[in-house]
Amino acid sequence: MSYAIPLFIHLLCAAFWVGGMATMHFAVRPSAVATLEPSLRLRMMAATLRRFFVGVDASVTLLFVTGVAMILSTGGFRGLHWRIEAMMSIAIVMAAIYVYIRASVFKAMRRAVEESAWPVAAARLNTVRKLVMVNLVLGVIVFGVATIGRAG
Repeated sequence: MSYAIPLFIHLLCAAFWVGGMATMHFAVRPSAVATLEPSLRLRMMAATLRRFFVGVDASVTLLFVTGVAMILSTGGFRGLHWRIEAMMSIAIVMAAIYVYIRASVFKAMRRAVEESAWPVAAARLNTVRKLVMVNLVLGVIVFGVATIGRAG
């Protein structure tokens, strides 16, 4: 398999995840807050996040698979450039945050929406928002390491 194919898949998945977080954080959620009453907003956000997370599940998996494939195709883990180690370290932190969101916070939010427990659902959505912001910042740092780090 050519190096270009896993690199393309890797970049596509990273753009989907980081770009999707930016879209959700800076466009979708603020628009929902501005236009929908809490019960509708929380239902809409639960449905939107559920769909987005399906894509993120695939993206995170493919990011690790293609990342490891590219490392192995260039000689393995010995002697990795600092930026590859940095990207992988940050990716592990981002994935852990995502798994926590997906398996715990979002699950509790969906349950609260199903039970019409709007204050609980809103609090869980706010936790999702904060954690997504952390991951968005980390994702931007990874893009910076990947591009600017090439010079060093």
